Amino acid sequence: MRARFRRGGPTPDGVTPGGSPRLSREVYVLGVIAFFVMVGFGVVVPVLPVYVRSFGVGNLEIGAVVSAFALMRFVSSPFTGRMIDWAGERAVLATGIGIVAVSSGLVGVAQNYPQLLLLRGAGGIGSAMFTVAAMTLLLGSTAPGIRARAIGFYQGGFLLGGMAGPALGGLLATISLTAPFFFYAGTLSVAGFLGLVLLRPVRGTGPKTDAAPAPRVPFRTVLKDERFRAACLASFSTGWTSFGVRNALIPVLVVEVLRGPTAWTGIAFAFAAVAQTIALAPASRFVDRVGRRPAIIGAFLVAGLTIFAVPFAPDIVVLTGLLCVYGVASAFMGTAPAAAVGDAAGAGGGRPVAVFSMFSDFGAIIGPLVAGFLADQVSYPVAFGVGALFFLATSGYAALRMPRGTRLPDVP
Repeated sequence: MRARFRRGGPTPDGVTPGGSPRLSREVYVLGVIAFFVMVGFGVVVPVLPVYVRSFGVGNLEIGAVVSAFALMRFVSSPFTGRMIDWAGERAVLATGIGIVAVSSGLVGVAQNYPQLLLLRGAGGIGSAMFTVAAMTLLLGSTAPGIRARAIGFYQGGFLLGGMAGPALGGLLATISLTAPFFFYAGTLSVAGFLGLVLLRPVRGTGPKTDAAPAPRVPFRTVLKDERFRAACLASFSTGWTSFGVRNALIPVLVVEVLRGPTAWTGIAFAFAAVAQTIALAPASRFVDRVGRRPAIIGAFLVAGLTIFAVPFAPDIVVLTGLLCVYGVASAFMGTAPAAAVGDAAGAGGGRPVAVFSMFSDFGAIIGPLVAGFLADQVSYPVAFGVGALFFLATSGYAALRMPRGTRLPDVP
């Protein structure tokens, strides 16, 4: 039965259905920045393994370059939270984008493999600074009742950039293997410039944002909040399964089990990305109006069942359908946990966001290793099943531990 609420009063998750709050300028600017960042990243990703191979190294060294980026993101995230508390979101965001831009441009002129490895690792540090600062600024400049919609708009920039990037990367690769890295440096320079010029600080002496942030919450209190704990478990599960199972194993599954060409993987992933993009807006409204808890419970349950069914898909059509369902669930999984972090942390600075990000990075680091090992030593269904278990555990934890009636400040 649909709950009925007094106009102007909070919903069970503290979301105010009355009134018409609007997204702040920071949200729109961050969405545009996300687009430019992801376009460049999408240009580089298809070319990077081939470029690394041109240095005369093997698959292990190629994997090390990819892992170095994620590892340095994970290692530097705790320091990023403290930097935000000290220097502010805008400065850390612009500095992080600048580090990635410079390191990416230098990758294009690297003289040997050790230089390439070090430069990609440096890019991971900058990426952590940008990611944590952007999410902290986003949560701090958005009213609680529209927090998920703000996150959805921001993630929409990433998705659109991610769909456009690989196509541009293929064209640039016909010019040279280094051209995509210079293009990436250029798009990042645009993103950093927009951040410096258009973004406003959330705290301090700068102008106030359109939506007053929630009161500052001590970090120790945030760590004890079940909403934050559920969000961190969701972040780890998503990192493990999206990177360790979905991205690492499905391309191999298509070739070795379905006996299809590698192009099938790109087509299936493209359909899934479109489904996720279409679902972002309604998913964000659901998370804001109905609540974070039911969104996490339902989305992670659906995603768990879907990812478990993937290795049993008889053909590419069924597999694509399953990935589209997974994409729709991902729209909820990307917005609800992040919104829950904002609910728990309020304007608590960058440390809660940094910890939340670290859980995803940790899952992305060990997920591909464990999933690959299980697929080689046991079977594909077992590898996919472990990822499904993490999703189901997240759904169960949210159902059992997340509060039903948490009150947040009313939306103005």
